[in-house]
Amino acid sequence: MFEIQKPLLFDGAMGTMLQKAGLPAGTPPEKMNLTAPEAVERIHAAYVEAGADILTANTFGASRRKLGEDPAPCIAAGIAAARRAAGEGRRVALDVGPLGALLEPFGEMTFEDAYAQFAEIMEAGERAGADLVLIETMSDLLEAKAALLAAKEHTHLPVFVTMTFGEDGRTFLGTDPAAAAVTLTSLGADVIGLNCSLGPRQLRGALGEILRCTHLPVMIQPNAGLPRLVDGQTVYDVGPEEFALCAQAFLEDGAAILGGCCGTTPEHIRALRP
Repeated sequence: MFEIQKPLLFDGAMGTMLQKAGLPAGTPPEKMNLTAPEAVERIHAAYVEAGADILTANTFGASRRKLGEDPAPCIAAGIAAARRAAGEGRRVALDVGPLGALLEPFGEMTFEDAYAQFAEIMEAGERAGADLVLIETMSDLLEAKAALLAAKEHTHLPVFVTMTFGEDGRTFLGTDPAAAAVTLTSLGADVIGLNCSLGPRQLRGALGEILRCTHLPVMIQPNAGLPRLVDGQTVYDVGPEEFALCAQAFLEDGAAILGGCCGTTPEHIRALRP
């Protein structure tokens, strides 16, 4: 088990922060690791200043399928940018998101193909110096399994896995939090939890179900509320103070690791610090 001496604090959103920093429309955010590493590093540095213990590298979509090329250079640059900002005493996570294709029987991607692509990502991340693997925003438990097994079998790193649940309390493909918790625990994850999709108030019920079904440390990274369009811009309606109040409830429930997902900022993460 991944040992935690105190509640750990992850950082917040990267994609929405990069959009504010001038990410060109239609450009994969991960490409900025190579084209504008200083912009990526500045975002990491802002989260360091806010008090984050763990920085999430800008590698969420750095897969061969999404980039259309070998993801290793992009992953190496992303890990390096986070490492420069991290300094001493902070860890850097290889961020691994879904591949963007449904696995059989719902889609055409085979489990073996997904596993091979994840293995390539994991090996590149460990070579680049990541301290741990964060597999996140998974809605397909089978895809999460492929990623988790690839991480356990192709790296020596601790592996965190978080699923994403909708307002009905299930993933897009119908998995409930209890089933996800039991499966990921049995497959050897070091930390499990949930992220994205909803705001902090909407995710508390799913957090409770996961806590009841695992002995592992549990993490939660909600969005800053539900997104809405204002003058053509996507905005989130949960500010740092409300976000922190919800996070205190998560800790009281038993969560061990906190952080933020879409719409969260360094101000949200700063508010989580005692």
